[in-house]
Amino acid sequence: MKTTHCLILALALCTTGSGSRAKSIKDLNLPRPLPTFVTPVTNFGQRPDWSHDSRRIVFVEKTCGDVYEVDLFTREVVPLTHDFGHAGFTRALYLANGDILLSGARSFDMARPYAGRSEKNAELWVLRPGSGDPPTPLGTHCREGPAVSRIRMQINWAVGDEFHVADIEYDADGEPYLANDRVVLTQADLPNPGWKIEAQNFRPGAEHELIFNMYTPEGNVTSMTMGLNLNTGQVVHYSNRPEFYDEPEGIFPDGRRTLVESNRQNPQMPGMKNYQPIDLWILELDGSERMTRLTYFNDDPDFKSSQGVISDDGRFMAFQISRTRDQTGYGYGILVMDIENYLAAHGIQLPE
Repeated sequence: MKTTHCLILALALCTTGSGSRAKSIKDLNLPRPLPTFVTPVTNFGQRPDWSHDSRRIVFVEKTCGDVYEVDLFTREVVPLTHDFGHAGFTRALYLANGDILLSGARSFDMARPYAGRSEKNAELWVLRPGSGDPPTPLGTHCREGPAVSRIRMQINWAVGDEFHVADIEYDADGEPYLANDRVVLTQADLPNPGWKIEAQNFRPGAEHELIFNMYTPEGNVTSMTMGLNLNTGQVVHYSNRPEFYDEPEGIFPDGRRTLVESNRQNPQMPGMKNYQPIDLWILELDGSERMTRLTYFNDDPDFKSSQGVISDDGRFMAFQISRTRDQTGYGYGILVMDIENYLAAHGIQLPE
């Protein structure tokens, strides 16, 4: 879909939302106004993902919460998981056919509210929006978020010390299931022993490559943006800064660069883990390790931006703001940046 000025106008008006006990962006008391070309589109929610037509955003209300979808033209926020009982979801991602891949547990423990996010409890499910039916479990657990191909019904996820890739197919009754499940990488294959793996993206234009996160689970926590060639098994360092935090997030539709959550602007801040003082940067995937800063919320050490994802037309970024000491993944609402105009207004030139 070709993006028009109608979308920009709609974004400027789209500040509606649904009730939530979490504070909204308005309550954050940011030290300065939101930057030009950055607009809040909901006043609650976290972990956004773009629809393929760049018109809608799906997101979770909170960790182990309901799933919602916002239409950026009509400003309507629609709940997608109110028609059935559930224990809450932690991720929601559009599949290539428009169905939604969910991650969530089968039960909720009030004494341990984040247990539903753990690999032991979180499972993968497929939701068919509008059907009114509960999601179908795919029969596998998942560490953190899965990766979803934007052009094929294929997913990648980590469980245990393994990376899996499988296809989602549908039986004669229309029920989804995993097919051709195979292990493509184990933690023992990593160039840095003792690090862990987390799925992130299939690389557009080169779907045989997975962009993933390699991170240390203990200590100050460090992270690197990596690539795995599914044809050759070759593992590539793209950020190559093992002492810092560079976690890949949304990827650009041409596959040439990816967003990263990085602490490059405030490395090794006293009293903070590396994943706390982060902003969103652009990392070139050409081996140059070049990074371009995109958000500046962490210029105030109380705030950070995270969970950036790029629309399929490459024009917009959806993301969230939170406080540096919030639980990872926590957000106060979804924002959208007009990347093209933002970069132009700030004189930022990306490599050709």
